[in-house]
Amino acid sequence: MRPALLAAALSLTALPAWAEDVSVFAAASLKNALDEVAAQFIADTGNTVTISYAGSNALAKQIIEGAPADLFISANVQWVDEVEKAGLVQTRDDILGNRLVLIAHGDAQPVTIGSDTDLAGMLDGGKLAMALVESVPAGKYGKAALENLGLWDGVQADVAQSDNVRAALALVATGEAPYGIVYATDAAAEDDVTIVGEFPADSYPAIIYPAALLTGAADDADRAFYDALSGDAADAIFEKHGFSVKD
Repeated sequence: MRPALLAAALSLTALPAWAEDVSVFAAASLKNALDEVAAQFIADTGNTVTISYAGSNALAKQIIEGAPADLFISANVQWVDEVEKAGLVQTRDDILGNRLVLIAHGDAQPVTIGSDTDLAGMLDGGKLAMALVESVPAGKYGKAALENLGLWDGVQADVAQSDNVRAALALVATGEAPYGIVYATDAAAEDDVTIVGEFPADSYPAIIYPAALLTGAADDADRAFYDALSGDAADAIFEKHGFSVKD
């Protein structure tokens, strides 16, 4: 073998095995924390992780319609249920919890949220930013809380709905809406908003994030990342970002 060819052959044999790519569809509210978890996984394993963020409803529909994904992490149980009904889930676990808060643009006075809260008066003609109230988990939780507290009818006409919770967060952060309803973890990720109140835990269904390993997952890396989501390192990252970790 000629020297140049020999060198090429030796260099090829020295290369590591091809890294596997894990394709993840995840709720928009997970972005900051999940990006950090994925970065740690990539550093530890040499595999790659590609994450698509959007509202859980939109992601579930894409998966059911055939979009290629290895894992799905939803902001509520319903949309993983829908994917499972379609026969696309290998295994699933509830991994995280969250809280629902009222945020304001910039600095604002705190309020105690209850049935006597004058939310319509607080808006003073402005908009209340929320994710889509009939389909996106954050919007559904928010509407449930407002209905249970008897506040929905007074603000319904002033709600500005967005495709996902991060879009609702952005409306408040930029001042386009004076107030919004988001997860506590979203508020913690944005410097230009203030948490002015937390909704009573009994005013909305428990916020649960299930993770599902999908039937399209075929590589060892897919299972490894799914398992890593419940590992000690990931737990520490999620808790740092304000999520509660499920046992």
